[in-house]
Amino acid sequence: MRVPLSWLREYVDLPATETGRDVQAKLISAGLEVETVEHLGADLKGPLVVGQVLTIEELEGFKKPIRFCTVDVGQANGTGEPQEIVCGARNFSVGDKVVVVLPGATLPGGFSISARKTYGKTSHGMICSSDELGMGDDGTHGIIVLPPETEVGKDAIELLELVDEVLDIAVTANRGDCLSIRGVARETAIAYGLPLRDPALLDVPGPNAYGYPVKVSDPAGCDRFTARTVTGLSPEARSPIWLQRRLQKVGMRPISLAVDVTNYVMMELGQPLHAYDRHQVQGTIGVRRAQEGEKIVTLDGVERKLHAEDLVITDDRGPIGLAGVMGGADTEIADHDPSEEGAGATTDVIIEAAHFDQVSVARTARRHKLSSEASRRFERGVDPQAAAAAAQRTVDLLVLLAGGTAEAGVTEVVAPGAPHTITMAADHPDKVAGVTYGRETVVRRLQEVGCDVYGQDELIVTVPSWRPDLTDPNDLAEEVIRLEGYENLPSTLPRPPAGRGLTARQRLHRRIGRALAGAGYVEALNYPFVSEQVFDQLGLEADDPARRVVKLANPLSDEEPALRTLLLPGLLAALRRNDGRGSHDLALFETGLVFQPRDAAEVAANLPVDRRPSPDDIAALNAALPDQPRHVAVVLAGAREQAGWWGKGRPADWADAVEAARTVAREAGADLRMRKGQYGPWHPGRCAELTVTVDGAERVVGHAGELHPRVLKTLGLPARACAMELDLDVLERVGDTVPQAPSISTFPVATQDVALVVDAFVPAADVEAALREGAGELLESIRLFDVYENAEQLGEGRKSLAYALRFRADDRTLTVDEASAARETAVALAADRTGAVLRG
Repeated sequence: MRVPLSWLREYVDLPATETGRDVQAKLISAGLEVETVEHLGADLKGPLVVGQVLTIEELEGFKKPIRFCTVDVGQANGTGEPQEIVCGARNFSVGDKVVVVLPGATLPGGFSISARKTYGKTSHGMICSSDELGMGDDGTHGIIVLPPETEVGKDAIELLELVDEVLDIAVTANRGDCLSIRGVARETAIAYGLPLRDPALLDVPGPNAYGYPVKVSDPAGCDRFTARTVTGLSPEARSPIWLQRRLQKVGMRPISLAVDVTNYVMMELGQPLHAYDRHQVQGTIGVRRAQEGEKIVTLDGVERKLHAEDLVITDDRGPIGLAGVMGGADTEIADHDPSEEGAGATTDVIIEAAHFDQVSVARTARRHKLSSEASRRFERGVDPQAAAAAAQRTVDLLVLLAGGTAEAGVTEVVAPGAPHTITMAADHPDKVAGVTYGRETVVRRLQEVGCDVYGQDELIVTVPSWRPDLTDPNDLAEEVIRLEGYENLPSTLPRPPAGRGLTARQRLHRRIGRALAGAGYVEALNYPFVSEQVFDQLGLEADDPARRVVKLANPLSDEEPALRTLLLPGLLAALRRNDGRGSHDLALFETGLVFQPRDAAEVAANLPVDRRPSPDDIAALNAALPDQPRHVAVVLAGAREQAGWWGKGRPADWADAVEAARTVAREAGADLRMRKGQYGPWHPGRCAELTVTVDGAERVVGHAGELHPRVLKTLGLPARACAMELDLDVLERVGDTVPQAPSISTFPVATQDVALVVDAFVPAADVEAALREGAGELLESIRLFDVYENAEQLGEGRKSLAYALRFRADDRTLTVDEASAARETAVALAADRTGAVLRG
């Protein structure tokens, strides 16, 4: 909501020294979010005057039409002689009054004006448009043509109200009253402790039998409908400058007098209005729900198919407007066309000021994707008691500005209703804020808001009609607290109970994060939303469990309506984004929840808000939620080790992804095993399947390796990118996180090397497992240090695996025979299980 300070001062006698910044600070302290204060005309400097066009000479020989004009500016130029000006606009004629900026002036944006030669003539100034003066859109996209009665030589800065301050307020959904100058003026008056001149306090005639006939068939959708009629409007009447400027300052475009007046009153009082051409309305005006399949052409020229829940305004022909959203084209106010001598111009209008149901208007506006200034206000709450005053204000302005006549008939259809009353303990705001305000302060603040308050220890509060958001005692307490100042609330740090720290699960997650960061990975946090097309891009099978997703009823983006089942889509997107911005050597990781729908879908019950939920309530809620295991994933691309004086460096490869999985498993204390695998986005020949033993059965918990070239091309990722993803919850379940102190022996180690030749398809992990088991308790560690393939020496389809075995006993120095015996037993078991033979 844009609020000009000059308009605000009409209803609150602010001190003359108060600036927009001062008012901004006061309103922010009172709880309104004033985002900016715009200084209109801050860099504008005159002379800027009213001139009258005396002559126009068309200049020939140029690519676009150019006119050489002489303009009478009175004594503003110091000589009284006509001012010679070159202008390219075509929307003015000889005798028109225009706005002229003379040499020495400065226009908005720091544009200095001086005499200059152009198109073979010397131009001494400019004839101005509204854009050049920073006035906003006036609908003409041309030169400002002033009313004929405007005095020549008059200061146009004052005439057009070009210097002002405008407060831009972000109005929250519960404060519909502040979508009007009246509402903001009320808040300003409270903040300054000044009286308010309420513009809605008008003498309004009561309803009578002579008003235009109205029938409301849906009182729940429309509980108040006021209709007034004005006849004899002058077709030539135009909105005065002051009215146009106020509309422009609040962000609206002047259209025609009748429409401008309704918009002006809406911005002033917050009550949306609509003006119908009386001669186009046929029969009784009605309010009802639309019939399924009915159609209407709205004022924007679009034909809309109506829904049975849409609330519509009708006449004998059918719908003529979407209630609270937009009027219909059939009864649109017709403007005067000078070329047709007033033919077709609207001279008689019916003014509608109604109060419609918030939910109905909101649903209709969203259903038809048709947000308007009226719908914004009805959605947030409009004062139903302001309808009659708004209609009267509109009638008064039309009579004053267009020479119309207000008919005596007044129609007012009102559904029975009573004001909303709340019972609240007088010390309830004290308990909420932790501050002792006292009954007098509570009553005074509520009365300033507009409430009627009765009672002593227990207050009976009748809320004002313009505050439908006040529904319970906590709302009233909030009003007291905000007006007393949030900044005056004491700051008290919470005291956490002793003996509580991180859970074992949280400590594990932090250790894993630190370990990966220490290994050179950078944490990337991604949104948990994905599109279902990403599973096709990752190459997942049609029956893959990862394709079963939880879909959001109201997603942030229609392109990503599902919750992730893998971390890789978000990480790969981050990899692509960073690579595209010049960071080619990347190592990223993420730990986070994934979401897996349950087989039996349940609907969560609404939890109580007046008490703590019971364990059964929480259990039922958790049962309705999807499974949410925590995963960890990494992605790599580019160089893993940088080149320099120390060496050539090396690129990231599948082994780095596998090592990241080992790093995670070590932190979890889990025995992670690797074997050749094939899954989704990974290269079939460079993919490790990661398994653990759970309750005696082997379970796949993730994959690691190089990504498939087809996936890289589809997702636009760098070549040879690698990735790993693991189920952290399963690792935590099978892992042993109890810290183990290292065992330091005083006896020397016995090292035995062994090179085994096996078939090329035999996994090195299987050979290592056999050697480890066969070596027995004396084996301290085993390490694969060489893989060799040579068809001439080893044979076709064979490879050599060289291992370093370290033996040590806790109580003695091992002899050569003991170490050799353990080695031979290990080799024998490897030969039995994998067909390995000693090399050489």
